[in-house]
Amino acid sequence: MRRAIDKLVRAGLLKTIHDEVDIELEMAHLAYLEAKKEHPQALLFTAPISRRQGKKFTTPVLMNLFGSKEATELLFGRSIESVASEIRELLHLKPPATLSDKLGMFARLFHLKSIFPKHLKKRGACQEIIWQDDQVDLTRLPILTTWPKDGGPFITMGQTYTQSLDGSMKNVGMYRLQLFGPRRLGLHWQIHKDSNHFFHAYKKAGQKMPVAIALGGDPLYTWCATAPMPLGIFELLLYGLITKKPVRMVPCLTVPLEVPEDADIVIEGWVDPEVFAIEGPFGDHTGYYTPQEPYPVLEVSALTMKEGAIYPATVVGKPPIEDKYMGWATERIFLPLLQTNAPQLLDYRMPENGVFHNLILAKIDPLYPGHAQQIMHAFWGVGQMSFVKHAIFVGPDAPDLTDNTAIAYYIANRLSPERLLITSGIIDALDHASPATLVGGKLGVDATGEVVEKKVKSISDEALLALMHERYQGIRGVRTYLADSANPITVIALDKHEPVSKLFEKLVPLAEYLAVVVVVDAHKNSLVYPYMLLWRVVNNIDALRDIKTTPFIAIDATDKGAIDGYIREWPEDTNCDRQTLEELKKRGLIDFDEQFLQQWGIVPPHN
Repeated sequence: MRRAIDKLVRAGLLKTIHDEVDIELEMAHLAYLEAKKEHPQALLFTAPISRRQGKKFTTPVLMNLFGSKEATELLFGRSIESVASEIRELLHLKPPATLSDKLGMFARLFHLKSIFPKHLKKRGACQEIIWQDDQVDLTRLPILTTWPKDGGPFITMGQTYTQSLDGSMKNVGMYRLQLFGPRRLGLHWQIHKDSNHFFHAYKKAGQKMPVAIALGGDPLYTWCATAPMPLGIFELLLYGLITKKPVRMVPCLTVPLEVPEDADIVIEGWVDPEVFAIEGPFGDHTGYYTPQEPYPVLEVSALTMKEGAIYPATVVGKPPIEDKYMGWATERIFLPLLQTNAPQLLDYRMPENGVFHNLILAKIDPLYPGHAQQIMHAFWGVGQMSFVKHAIFVGPDAPDLTDNTAIAYYIANRLSPERLLITSGIIDALDHASPATLVGGKLGVDATGEVVEKKVKSISDEALLALMHERYQGIRGVRTYLADSANPITVIALDKHEPVSKLFEKLVPLAEYLAVVVVVDAHKNSLVYPYMLLWRVVNNIDALRDIKTTPFIAIDATDKGAIDGYIREWPEDTNCDRQTLEELKKRGLIDFDEQFLQQWGIVPPHN
């Protein structure tokens, strides 16, 4: 971790803050706004405090470690594309035909010896300071409270090490961990996660499950913990592949697990599969608070640290945030693996304002009618890609998927109701839009075909709003995007008092002006920032319930409630505490204007 910090400092990618900064809201708010700057930096807080607890901490806090593409590649020690290329070569190895081929293959295979962890018998640097049993006090650590309505402090960048009941499979994942007390943590591993699969085997056997949480060490350990590896494949194998060095693992002191020897902090403990506690709420990476639910509890048996340890943390919420760059690395590195299931896949992108699992763009080279739909179903059946709610497929002639304006026009010019596939399937546990948990609507858009004819008449937003006001009260604003495309997108800001289907019925006489209509809540959304509108729409819709295709494509992206027949709890947005922001600004720790706050949805919009 110290070496990583030195690298970031030399590259001008880290800012050190020596002022006292509170672990409750202040640190997270500073990191959250920093992540949204054009040139974000990592932040090292050397004087963490808790005014509520009357505490000063000696352990520095590091945030936004993966805060940019430059920082991410620096921490990888090589370009992300070079990692993807290496994986692609390994997947396409062929029997060598010449001596030169044999030597080249030998060199490649020789490097693979480094992917397997090295198991040490001695103690590691992570165990220079040891507290066990009654000596353990997790409140020694500067564990952050990141959002005003969070259920308490959460560890947000921990590597959670577990193993199967028989010890044959090992896993490391990244799950939030709520501080319940000096020796208790709530484990938010969701139903689809590998750790949860292991947990149910322990529960069935009536045995306690060992768990170890490592914080810090080489930053790549943390990225590996987020990698979507198949069940049974230990994520730290990627570390060896990337660095050409085996990760050095040491045994824990009180549980039969291993952790990286250079971790900064290690928390060991046992989970009784019969004991659950209410965890949450928590402002999550969707940009919404996830609700309170029962989750397993870790009873901590040991806390160990490196001398001079650093506590890593991240803040999640509305994009863009640090996971934008961690997700970008994952997206690029796993492209060759996805192409083994879909050979005609040329490229793909998971935009961070699509919250990764809510939207995917894919460029393919279709060979026959229906090929795009075939690949859609292939995606929806592959690992964590199965959680993707909305998939848009474009042809080989499409612009670069990162060119937002060009790709939007390309899609709009090829969109038609006949090219939409609406179905259902598995969805992420954090999804709130579906009427039921874990299963919901999915949308596939085949935009690989020819350009379609524009069939709607052009009209100004002012004239369209006047026509709408004649037919429906409660419309507060209208803005049209891609007006000169074949399918202009009309976004309506609405004060909602009845199902949006009533509005769509009243708009039928205006169909000659409408190709795609999207409705959002006026009090939560600004119509002038398409980045945040896309975030809202893909979060808030269930394709089976909220998309209609006649006489125009209509999308209801409003919050749902009793008037919609929605009986689950609709979550609140993660909004920063304005008083905390103003105080930080007054102290000279941050600078912002109202436009910046509104552009990124940091506070509720002024409408």
